[in-house]
Amino acid sequence: MLSKRIIPCLDVKDGRVVKGINFVNLKDAGSPVEQARIYSDSGADELVFLDITASVEARLSILEVVKSTAEQVFIPFTVGGGIRNIEDIRTLLRAGADKISINTAAVENPDLVGQGSYEFGSQCIVAAVDAKFRKTEDRKQKTDMTSDICPLSSDSRWEVYTYGGRKPTGIDVIDWVKRVESLGAGEILLTSMDRDGTKAGYDLELTRAVSEAVNIPVIASGGAGSLDDLSKAFSEGKADAVLAASIFHYGELSIPETKKYLRNKGIAVRM
Repeated sequence: MLSKRIIPCLDVKDGRVVKGINFVNLKDAGSPVEQARIYSDSGADELVFLDITASVEARLSILEVVKSTAEQVFIPFTVGGGIRNIEDIRTLLRAGADKISINTAAVENPDLVGQGSYEFGSQCIVAAVDAKFRKTEDRKQKTDMTSDICPLSSDSRWEVYTYGGRKPTGIDVIDWVKRVESLGAGEILLTSMDRDGTKAGYDLELTRAVSEAVNIPVIASGGAGSLDDLSKAFSEGKADAVLAASIFHYGELSIPETKKYLRNKGIAVRM
């Protein structure tokens, strides 16, 4: 049985780790380089570094911070933010990233997923999906933003958002994850915008729906508030990994106690 992974997330803005609620009201949470070193030393399985304003500001992730962070960690390190083309992917990999995460660029140019997978291997390409629940009344209304890629229908329960959660795309989440898998993505980083930073628990229905729709690993993100939340993401959400930020950044939980709890729950983790 493959071990489940515990992945701290470093959301970075202006060179600092930040955390908010529902993608807004950001608060400082420290230095990404220092945080990365602590997580690597404490037994995290991987790290994710997301430059959350890079796409909005039409720039690549802050390379010096990526390089400095990569020098401090000896575990797989994923970087996302502002990636637009193959050369951007190459630049980040050379800066020390092991994987790259793409959301906005993948939606605007799906061929980039296939090109990246062909050039660097599918294990390097993480498709980040920011998903927002569509209320019943919204599903009954027609949208002027319907995409020709994976268009929303009255049955679509979640919609894909881009530009750091700022732009609705008119794309159905379930159809989209199937599409990026077929294009060559090696993994899905699935964030519930509705649960992000709330500590109300992962959106288990969303996580399970995506996990059952694809045959590649799914990382659950958005809403971790307790050890039980992490456990349920695996047992009920069928996730392959869990991403968390606030509970680790502010010292509410440590990586060792998290893994001990999960192992006692019968979940295979690397100690």
